[in-house]
Amino acid sequence: MGTLIVGLLVLGVVVLVIRSMIRDKKNGKSLQCGEDCKHCGGGCCH
Repeated sequence: MGTLIVGLLVLGVVVLVIRSMIRDKKNGKSLQCGEDCKHCGGGCCH
């Protein structure tokens, strides 16, 4: 039972991280170019 609870918690954290990454991507942020695609002309954000 404990394994199931921990697994659900880990899954929830992964889902939140993925949602945050998608939201950042839509707002023009990217980890590959310093989290601000406006400075690199958007070339690294594709």
